[in-house]
Amino acid sequence: MTETKTELKEKVVNVSRVAKVVKGGRTFRFSVLVVVGDGAGHVGVGTGKSAEVPEAIKKATDDAKKNLITVSLVNGTLPHEYTTHFGASKVILKPAVEGTGIIAGGAVRPVLELAGVKNVTAKTLGSRNSRNVVYATLNALKAMRTPEEVARLRGKTVAEILN
Repeated sequence: MTETKTELKEKVVNVSRVAKVVKGGRTFRFSVLVVVGDGAGHVGVGTGKSAEVPEAIKKATDDAKKNLITVSLVNGTLPHEYTTHFGASKVILKPAVEGTGIIAGGAVRPVLELAGVKNVTAKTLGSRNSRNVVYATLNALKAMRTPEEVARLRGKTVAEILN
């Protein structure tokens, strides 16, 4: 796992300025949401908070590297369609044929790009809160299973599963 961490790419999805009200006024800090991935089936998401943006990004990147998951891919796309939600955000991911590209908007796109998905269609419904959308997308990718994985888990052959 250490060798994949060196070639991880990162994308900052969201930078928010948050305030804490104290006796002397407000103290501002920055909350950052970062997605990291190697483009070959590993992706992670992390958050960080600090008074300076670069420091918050570094904290978020370190957090994301600790939370890497492995994504099941079939010929550069997803094994099957999946709908999930996180909070009030709902994300629908559908596999697509070769040459389609990533048809996804908002916070779904960087997660899919860094996971290594080449052809997919995605739709976000409900809340467009970037944090909830990213976590919903990550949950969907985590739940994806290829027929081979399902057959192995059930102790059957792939032919028995598909029939």
